[in-house]
Amino acid sequence: MPSLAGIEMARAFAPAHITGFFEIHPHDDSRRMGSTGCGIVLDRGVETTIVVNDSINQTTVKLNGSIVQEGAIHTVVEMLTDVPLMVESTADVPIGCGFGASGAGALGAAHALNRALSLDLTAEQLTETAHVAEVKNGSGLGDVIAQSHGGIVIRTHPGAPPFGKIERIPVNDYKVLCIVLGEISTKSVLEDTRVVCQINSAGRDALKALLKAPTIENFMIRSREFAIETGLVSERALDIIETVESAGGMASQAMLGDTVFAIVTMESENEVREAMKNIGGVLEYHVSSFGPKLI
Repeated sequence: MPSLAGIEMARAFAPAHITGFFEIHPHDDSRRMGSTGCGIVLDRGVETTIVVNDSINQTTVKLNGSIVQEGAIHTVVEMLTDVPLMVESTADVPIGCGFGASGAGALGAAHALNRALSLDLTAEQLTETAHVAEVKNGSGLGDVIAQSHGGIVIRTHPGAPPFGKIERIPVNDYKVLCIVLGEISTKSVLEDTRVVCQINSAGRDALKALLKAPTIENFMIRSREFAIETGLVSERALDIIETVESAGGMASQAMLGDTVFAIVTMESENEVREAMKNIGGVLEYHVSSFGPKLI
């Protein structure tokens, strides 16, 4: 554990995650509540630093330099310790736009806290803590378990481990190109019973179809169908998806956010990037093969 003049510090990184489609599974136990579906873990995400100091008398959480008064990171801290500390998270992905930034912050905070306070918790216990914090705050249902593994993750059973279970689609080093159009409130969508019914029906069908042929191409097809069938896709996002496809790429909308993500191969990369650049600013990522790590 790094220390300097009585100050104890730990830093952890957790990757972002884009969900293509999902089905919500309610449960009275927050460990068992979650979602099934499929998504992509990215090579960038959220870096969280924990500072423990005798002079700190009240826990403070900052996100990108601004103090936040509530959220999943606060809940993680409350679940793991009553020691006052400083938490500083820096997101390298857009917030509230379908990149799972809240889950990445919660998961990174759990790992950094475990190191800074020598809690000696297992990776599964830390994943459970972050997942429960997300569920309690209504900020996510399936990001954390995917982010704890990396890759293209199929969530076959909902919840935190050992209840939640995953499979992974083997992939090459695909690039993920994104255009962010705006934010969507995860909590407001999850509280709309009509939308939830549409999500669950479409998400159940998408997962069944993907498991019959678990490929990156089928994942993108099912994600596109899910976005349209649920009515969550915006008109502008659909226009961009069609533009990407006409340029030889595969695209859909990130759930839940007004963001278009495209998967490109080496052969289609240049044409798809140029087509997207003509529309707006393009963010570039790679599919990540790893989960959280201490740094």
